[in-house]
Amino acid sequence: MQAVIAVLAGDGIGPEVVAEGLKVLRAVASRFGHQFSFHEALIGGCAIDVTGSPLPAETVAVCRAADAILLGAVGGPKWDDPQARVRPEQGLLGIRKELGLFANLRPVRIYPQLIDASPLRPERLQGVDLIVVRELTGGIYFGEKRREQGAHGEWASDLCLYHEEEIIRVVRVAAHLARQRRKKLTLVDKANVLETSRLWRSITTRLIKTEFPDLHFETMLVDACAMHLIRRPADFDVIVTENMFGDILTDEASMLAGSMGMLPSASLGDGRLGLYEPIHGSAPDIAGQGKANPLATILSVAMLLRHSLNLPTEADCVEAAVASVIERGIVTADIAVPGQHTYSTTAVGDAVAATIAA
Repeated sequence: MQAVIAVLAGDGIGPEVVAEGLKVLRAVASRFGHQFSFHEALIGGCAIDVTGSPLPAETVAVCRAADAILLGAVGGPKWDDPQARVRPEQGLLGIRKELGLFANLRPVRIYPQLIDASPLRPERLQGVDLIVVRELTGGIYFGEKRREQGAHGEWASDLCLYHEEEIIRVVRVAAHLARQRRKKLTLVDKANVLETSRLWRSITTRLIKTEFPDLHFETMLVDACAMHLIRRPADFDVIVTENMFGDILTDEASMLAGSMGMLPSASLGDGRLGLYEPIHGSAPDIAGQGKANPLATILSVAMLLRHSLNLPTEADCVEAAVASVIERGIVTADIAVPGQHTYSTTAVGDAVAATIAA
């Protein structure tokens, strides 16, 4: 097949890990007889430096014309001023909104060889295989923001707003995923306090009863979920939740896998176009040093192949190559055990690509 992939490397370690993702895509193309073309565009801090905008119109056009998008990371100390009118993160939020990518899938898989890399006891990690479906274009991140000087000092507010249809569409994505897995769906909210959470709970409960009665459905408060992700993570199958809760919980869940460098993600909408990225940030403290773990980006490539290009065999091949590389101990320092030899970003990517080609 022929496919066009938009490449948004971004800032910090973004270009380093994306380079390894592209290496893997080229290996897949060579082995399976595909033709992938890559169109690069700017996003985040590097886009601000060149164009003054974290999301130039040209970048949006490149993404709209592509079959899939591979993204690295945005941000860094150079642009790290929360008072700034223009910030790198606006590019990330903006591209999700522009393309209608409302469902963010974040799988958490435990590799047996990496159990010692997690801070949890090994017995807690047995059988962990879960996926978080995070609503991505609504809620407090996109709500009206105000900050003013009042009679009693400064005050600020962030509006958390959700509409019924926003909830229905992302819950349907999560429910369909649950049907393909262990048929268990957990809604995470804060319905004992927040009106938006009460809306999520009532709409989701009604939808599951009418459209997905075959699922085992439960609700859980976000603070309880944060505890149980550590206490009994293997009990979860598919979690669906709102934007901010999903953002926080998946960073926590990355520690189950040993490192944020192991968690991929897919941001999907109504069509096949999706945006694929590791969940980690730009890690400016290790940028340019060859220390970044490229496996989350490479696993994001597998999700790209599966969800946007409809190439499940190729996706399975990439995931198997990652598992093989980990089993052989070809890993970066973040997931190595004490005393283990570690490899550079490039060396890990080379190993995955070579395994695919073999």
